[in-house]
Amino acid sequence: MTSRFRRKLGERRYKRMFIIVAEGTVTEQEYFSLLNEESIVRVKCLSNSRNLSPLAAMKRVCDYVKREGLRRSDQAWVVVDKDLWLEEHLSQLHAWSQTQVNYGFALSNPKFEFWLLLHFEDGKGVASGDDCDRRIVKHLPRYDKHIHPNEFTPERIRSATERARTRDTPRCSDWPRNAGTTVYKLVEKILQASAQHPGL
Repeated sequence: MTSRFRRKLGERRYKRMFIIVAEGTVTEQEYFSLLNEESIVRVKCLSNSRNLSPLAAMKRVCDYVKREGLRRSDQAWVVVDKDLWLEEHLSQLHAWSQTQVNYGFALSNPKFEFWLLLHFEDGKGVASGDDCDRRIVKHLPRYDKHIHPNEFTPERIRSATERARTRDTPRCSDWPRNAGTTVYKLVEKILQASAQHPGL
């Protein structure tokens, strides 16, 4: 899928890689593919045949980095939901993300759909995954876990980062304990990398 964040043709740029392992099997992979700009930034979301636990997601990205390597300018991220996962496991993920400057950990509480909801509204009053589902179908009546690119425009993606950043005040050091998401930190980094014009 081609990104809508394309820049002018004919300009040479350094191509950066974002390796993402997400807990889910469909939604996250399709969403992050929207941000892929192959001439500037490659966003590679490793596919899953089943939902992963936080520690399984961390192992998956560690195995990839060990096998393929990671350039200093590239980044590796784990994206999970809060759900009912133990704080002990999330703490291990956060600790892993602190071991390298190009590692990252993003969590949505209660789940990834909260991040999607922020593309359309501020998410106030959401207290559960069911709340997310009820609210998101008001904006996306045909939502079925699949991402339809025309519904997640560049403008809406930027609005979601603004709303998530505003909710994350004061900025949490690890993950949101209440309804919120730190996925915006990853998306901002991808968008910033796409906007850069380094010379080669």
